[in-house]
Amino acid sequence: MTKEGCKMIETDSNHCQILGRSLAGERAVDEQTFASLAILSERLQHLKNVDKIFSSVTFSPEVRELKARKRAVAVG
Repeated sequence: MTKEGCKMIETDSNHCQILGRSLAGERAVDEQTFASLAILSERLQHLKNVDKIFSSVTFSPEVRELKARKRAVAVG
């Protein structure tokens, strides 16, 4: 694996940690949480576009609820 590939995996891991800690109540749900969620959503969509094998992969119900909450705040 290339150095750039390792760095991307490390960054994804950080976004996963931020999101996971926010969902577990270990850190505040803030703009950093929503930024990480947006990045992970983009990466998942990219995987779905690259290969059909990923088409059925979805976020957990808790993450989907968080995404809906963000949309509600943006609209309201």
